[in-house]
Amino acid sequence: MARALVHMPGTAKNGDVIEIRALIAHPMESGHRPGADGRLLPQDIIRSFRCTYNGEQVFAATLHPAIAANPYIAFFTVATETGTLAFTWQGDNDFAQTERLPLTVTP
Repeated sequence: MARALVHMPGTAKNGDVIEIRALIAHPMESGHRPGADGRLLPQDIIRSFRCTYNGEQVFAATLHPAIAANPYIAFFTVATETGTLAFTWQGDNDFAQTERLPLTVTP
């Protein structure tokens, strides 16, 4: 399992725009770089990132081999109700990881 870091407020007022920053430790090997033995290292990239807020998608991105190692994604959403945000990364070699964080929304 890769190390994922997600930064977002734990509380917000209803209607506030909140910033969410997500980073995951992953080599993002393009498949074009030679290894120590001179042979190409196999491709191993995260292909997609998705964030849902109480089950509704609020952000999604498709990633490509040109993305740097340890991809960092920042985006904004509107706090509408107390609930859970789920962050899912999927990639090559059956890589899948989901992190969940709660958000408390006050009037």
